[in-house]
Amino acid sequence: MSVLPQTSVFEIKITWPKLPEDFVLPDDPVENLEHPLLANALRHSLTPELCQDALISSNFALCAGINNRPICKAPDWMYIRPVAPWSSPEPRRSYTPHTEGPIPLMVMEFLSDTYGEEYSMEVQNRIGKWYFYEQIIKVPIYAIFHPTTALLELYALESNRYQRQMPDANGFYWIPGLELFLGVWQGTRDNRTGNWLRWWNANGELLRWPEELAETERQRAETESQRAETERQRAEKLAQRLRELGVDPDS
Repeated sequence: MSVLPQTSVFEIKITWPKLPEDFVLPDDPVENLEHPLLANALRHSLTPELCQDALISSNFALCAGINNRPICKAPDWMYIRPVAPWSSPEPRRSYTPHTEGPIPLMVMEFLSDTYGEEYSMEVQNRIGKWYFYEQIIKVPIYAIFHPTTALLELYALESNRYQRQMPDANGFYWIPGLELFLGVWQGTRDNRTGNWLRWWNANGELLRWPEELAETERQRAETESQRAETERQRAEKLAQRLRELGVDPDS
């Protein structure tokens, strides 16, 4: 993939205007039907505390003004906190850092079989996503996930440049701010079997999805029911034995 020569960020005028209500956002089709599933799975296991006052989005416009021109990119997954509740009766269409709240803590891109602009530092004819996240928005953590191969790349902003991070012995990456590990998990959800991104807490415990929690609770209830039935049968046998010996178990 060719990359045009990079223009110094200091030659670019960056502003943070709120997107005009009449601004026409690109209405591109979803590139891959798996991407919304991956994004939803990431959100559904986060604790209520991490979701409170947070903007957690998928394919949602992240905006900045570059040389007096509004530029928007739509990460496949984005986490921002704290963000004030949306008070307008109209659906929220975009988010502009500094004007509407802090910069995102993290953005992610899920790659299909063909590469797009996820690695692009292009800045002349158009703004590449890598350049936008790194040099314009300055998002601290950028993750790129290849669902087919299970490759997860994590980049952290260090000295104004993204530096590739190395996973721990378990293949996990620690995410400051969320205080969670991010890693790859294989399994089935929403009729999709394959590689997923999932969260683990500081103790290495998997943060489970609601349906997994419900299944655990169902199994626990079933175990308790079986235990109660076993105890009832044991008590009934004991009572029968006492009757055979001429002892009234109810007296």
